[in-house]
Amino acid sequence: KCAHLQLACQTDPKPYYTSKLWWCGIILLGLGEVGNFTAYGFAPAALVAPLGCVSVIGSAFISVLFLKETMKAAVILGGTLTVAGTYLLVTFTPNVPQELTAKKVQNYLVSWPFVIYVILEIIIFCILLYFYKRKAAKHIVVLLMMVALLASLTVIAVKAVAGMITHSVKGKMQLTYPVFYIMCVLMAATCAFQVKFLKQAMELYEATAVVPVNFVFSTTSAIISGVIFYQEFQSAALLSVFMFLFG
Repeated sequence: KCAHLQLACQTDPKPYYTSKLWWCGIILLGLGEVGNFTAYGFAPAALVAPLGCVSVIGSAFISVLFLKETMKAAVILGGTLTVAGTYLLVTFTPNVPQELTAKKVQNYLVSWPFVIYVILEIIIFCILLYFYKRKAAKHIVVLLMMVALLASLTVIAVKAVAGMITHSVKGKMQLTYPVFYIMCVLMAATCAFQVKFLKQAMELYEATAVVPVNFVFSTTSAIISGVIFYQEFQSAALLSVFMFLFG
């Protein structure tokens, strides 16, 4: 953002990709995503996905310090609620050690809860895609619902890939199994299509609307998919489940 503002002030603005500051931002963003990817190898998806809100809070404060934007009362209230919610998520997420092997991932893929979930997701996605293509329904909810449905599969694939790589580093090779490469393809494909629909939403609507709505939709779908696929709340106490939902 700083790089774009600097370029906008120039009398003869150069392309953004010639800015060293812009490249610094992209590299930092990439490092953050590497950390996010690694986290899926060590913690439940139901915990890692919502913790992305830390970056939203960080961005709010950074924008005040470096971009001289004003901190509105709604932002302070939203940030306070987010911190409280994050505390509850961290406290009540069942953090049962789960070593993801290729055979476990294969078993999860053919489990009945996941098969039913995928069928329902495909039906909903096809309905949304029909309205998007045939009826030209490009409402923000339609676009970001499709992004969220794809994001749920991305989270499943990312956690599986990260888990198998982590297991391989520990000495038990998992990268020779076909399911590892299937998950890599699924991860890349769903990410690519997410970008397509997200780009469309950003072109049609303001970022102040797209970013929070997309975060809520994607996080919710990521938690649901993690709970169904990896059975993360299978042995959780009722109080923990309630407090997690409240968070």
